[in-house]
Amino acid sequence: MNREALKRIIFDQHEVIRNAQVVPRRYSLDPQANYVITGLRRAGKSTLLYGVAQGLVESGVAWERIIYVNFEDERLVGFTSDDFQDILLAQSELSDERGYYFFDEIQIVANWEKFARRLADAGERVYITGSSATMLGRQVSSTLGGRYFTLHVTPYRFDEYLDARGQAHEGGALYATRDVGRISRHFDVFYQQGGFPESLHYASAREYVENVYQKVLLGDIAARYNVRNVDALRVLMKKVAETVRTDVSFSTLHNALKGIGYGISKDTVISYVGYAREAYLLFGITNATAKFVEREGSPKYYFSDNGLLNLFLFDRETALLENEIAVALYDRFGEGLHYAKSSRTGVDVDFYVPEAGLAVQVAYSIAGEAREREVGNLIRLARADDAIKRLVIVTKEEEEVLEQDGVRVEVVPAWRFLLGEHA
Repeated sequence: MNREALKRIIFDQHEVIRNAQVVPRRYSLDPQANYVITGLRRAGKSTLLYGVAQGLVESGVAWERIIYVNFEDERLVGFTSDDFQDILLAQSELSDERGYYFFDEIQIVANWEKFARRLADAGERVYITGSSATMLGRQVSSTLGGRYFTLHVTPYRFDEYLDARGQAHEGGALYATRDVGRISRHFDVFYQQGGFPESLHYASAREYVENVYQKVLLGDIAARYNVRNVDALRVLMKKVAETVRTDVSFSTLHNALKGIGYGISKDTVISYVGYAREAYLLFGITNATAKFVEREGSPKYYFSDNGLLNLFLFDRETALLENEIAVALYDRFGEGLHYAKSSRTGVDVDFYVPEAGLAVQVAYSIAGEAREREVGNLIRLARADDAIKRLVIVTKEEEEVLEQDGVRVEVVPAWRFLLGEHA
């Protein structure tokens, strides 16, 4: 590739970095390590790197040493692995000192991992981002051979959202009447609109999220995996959204599409859901009480951000509340997060983390019959598992402590749970 063109791209990116408003996030990067940073599109991966680059310049590193290349730049269409060497040559022409390399959405270029390994072996400092879980797949991991740390970036969590809004959420702010009222109002917006960082700057957050969703669906899924029936993919994502809060099998999803005229196979449904998970659109949790071979058969699926789920829903309140709690718990416990459901014991608990001894039910309200149902499910699980240390019911607004049959159940509003007092 023409190196002068590469230099123009690099200097243009310097202007973007200079002007970027970077809100501090909860991630800390070791300055001596190389990173592969993954996550949902528009979650804030690039902005995180802008902050790293700004910090380097503030510490005295010359701009000419900041080599930032976004591979979604239309000027790089047709870029191949053979062109990577030109980036190194361009850097050597810009500065006699070593560069700091930032590569955005590098997975677009086939065999990128071989170049990344070569840079690491040469002792270069490298930061890489991508919007696909395949970047951490077995083949790529084998090539990189432990030379890179991995970091997963998500849209704002509630505490970060409050930081971006300038709202205190620690110490006395969690109890002062005025602050609690403000935090609660911020949560009302957050759990409806989600936490995409840039959405805070738009008059219509929903329109922004819709654009992100279309980019993920058409670019990160349909184009990347050569999906032939995009309409079926769209409808499948809607059907998955309708199942949030319930376990669902691939057969159920396949039959739902078949019933409305989409003649795709069950294997195709399995592939499409897998693609959505690899693009970080969805994640799934399994039934901890099921036999090992049955756990993958009926997962519960959730969307990685409430703004995405809200695009599909008509009855929003409880589904959004549960999805937000799922996102927070999955962010903390990863594959250790499950649900618990057993026809034998009558247990039906939304979230269960065996290693942490934590069981969580989500209910918009526990007024009326809901109280007996939600408390009863937690108590039945606690009786079946002596290792459980904490039982929690997350609600929209209610807060109390219940004692029943010698078992303590905490009832907490979602905003307080998300801020870590009970999580």
